[in-house]
Amino acid sequence: MPQFSDDLFLGPAQTYMGTGTTAVETVVYGSISGTTMTVTQMLSGDPLVLGQYVGSSTITAGTYITAFGTGAGGVGTYTVSTSQTVSAANIFASGNALLGDPSPMELGIGPMGRVYVWDVIPQTLNTSNIAASQTPAAAGNLTLTAGTAVKSVVRTDGTTVLQLDCARAVQLTTASGTITTSRTLTVSGYDYYGQPMTENIATGTTSSAVANVAGKKAFYQISSIAITGALPVAITVGTTDVIGLPIRVVDAGYIASVNWANTLARDTGTFTAAVTTVPATSSTGDVRGTYVPSSATNGYSRIVMTIACNGIMVGPNATRTGALGVTQA
Repeated sequence: MPQFSDDLFLGPAQTYMGTGTTAVETVVYGSISGTTMTVTQMLSGDPLVLGQYVGSSTITAGTYITAFGTGAGGVGTYTVSTSQTVSAANIFASGNALLGDPSPMELGIGPMGRVYVWDVIPQTLNTSNIAASQTPAAAGNLTLTAGTAVKSVVRTDGTTVLQLDCARAVQLTTASGTITTSRTLTVSGYDYYGQPMTENIATGTTSSAVANVAGKKAFYQISSIAITGALPVAITVGTTDVIGLPIRVVDAGYIASVNWANTLARDTGTFTAAVTTVPATSSTGDVRGTYVPSSATNGYSRIVMTIACNGIMVGPNATRTGALGVTQA
C-alpha cells in the first residue's frame, strides 16, 4: 500500500522478471553455521525472499535460501541449501533458484517523488563553544560550557547536555607548547534523532604550534568529554564545518543537487559518504554522512541539498538502517 499521498504503485514493488543472473539486489551482514544463516544487519536492497541465492568469497557457490526461521525478509535466521561454516561477513543476495535464476527487478512505478530536501543554516564555527580553555591535570572529564550558538538543555531522561545549532562534528584545539604524549578525548552525546554516540579524538603530539584536530561524527548534543590523562597545555573544544546529513547517503550519486550561500551553481564542497561498518565504533565515521560547504559557515548562508531516496529509505520496504544508518556507537 502507498505510504504517502503522492506515492503511486502500479503492481507489486518487486518481481523476478529480469534475464540477468548476476545482478546484486541485497547486501546483508551475517554468518552461516550448518544450514542456518543468521542475518544481524540489513545493509542495502530489498527484503530477502525464498529461493534467493546468497554468496560471498567464503560461501559455497549455489547456496540459496530454502526457508525462513525467525526472519521475515530482514534481520533473523534462515535455512540455506548447503551446510557450511561462514564467519560474519557481508553477504550478497541475487537471482532466485526457484524461479529459473532470473534477476530481481522493479515492476511498475513507485514510490514517485521521493526526495528529501535538506535545508539548514549552520552558525559560524567556534573552537571553544563546547569546552572553554582549560589545562587538564589528570585523566577525567573536561568542564563543558555552552558558548556561542550552543545551549544547555535537559533531555527527557533527565540528562543535561549541550545542544548545538545543528548536527556537526567537533574539534579540539591545543594551545602552543610541547605535547610529548598524545591524549585521547572521548566525546559522548547524541545524534539528531536521540541515538547515543561516542567518538575518540586524539590530541596528537606537537613541539610548539597550536594544533586543531577535527572529529568525523556529527553530534547534536554533547553530554561529556573525557580525557585519558594530563596535558601540559590548555585545550578547548568547539564546532567544525563538518555538517551531518539528516538521512543516510552512501553514494554521492544520491545527491541530486546541493546549493550554498544563495548561489544557483552547484556547490563544490566536500561530501563524505555514510559509514556502513557493522558494528559502528567510537573510531568509525558518521553513519549518515557529512558535508562541508565550499566556504566557511557564517550563520546566514544556507545549505539546500536535494537527496534522492531509494526503496530502503522510504516506502513499503523502508528500514531504519536504510533511512538513518547503522546503529550508532
